[in-house]
Amino acid sequence: MTYVTPPTVGGGATPAVEDFVAYVYNLARMSVGAGQSIGVLGGTYDPFHFGHLAVALEVRHALDLDRILLVVANDPWQKSAQSTITPARIRLARVTAGVEGLAGIEASAVEIERGDESYMADTLQTLRREHEPCDLFLIVGSDTAAGLDTWERPDEVRTAATTIVVDRSGREDGRPPPGWDHIVVEMPSLDISSSDIRARFADGRPVEAIVPEPVITLIRTKGLYGARR
Repeated sequence: MTYVTPPTVGGGATPAVEDFVAYVYNLARMSVGAGQSIGVLGGTYDPFHFGHLAVALEVRHALDLDRILLVVANDPWQKSAQSTITPARIRLARVTAGVEGLAGIEASAVEIERGDESYMADTLQTLRREHEPCDLFLIVGSDTAAGLDTWERPDEVRTAATTIVVDRSGREDGRPPPGWDHIVVEMPSLDISSSDIRARFADGRPVEAIVPEPVITLIRTKGLYGARR
């Protein structure tokens, strides 16, 4: 397991760990003649908010990845049976608007175009086929990592990509099961909840500090989550 932490600043500063990790990865890619390094950050994005964006930006910087794909789930099977989910194309439009103009951060419709329930094993296969040669990095939160073995076809997921665990709370228990090689990227905790954001739109509380303005506009224009038009 490798840790990537923000650089120390001030007196007695030490070289940033992420610089060393990025250097090693660049050497490895050059030695095997690999193509792009692509981070895969899957999610429902209902709605897309600054917490999602912060993770994408931090991981891309820490590991010097070429691109981060924000993969919008078509049918998030672990959530759709429990609650009503906004239609996939609307969620995709909001992510696309929220990342516009950000170099190396992109919305991906790969799961929507495939249709049916969304399984990361299928998604990684498709992305590798479309972008070969490439190095894939699956980005998960420390709150999700321990449950990776419960995903559909976990062995395929484990071998198809390097797992990146984003640690926003210092949880030592928030790690993948045994056998999952992984890299930990540490970043400040952002207390942003999608359910709280939906409630804020419904009752008119401010959301400007936690949701990108283009996403707010789309939500209010369509009256989603009970937001006033």
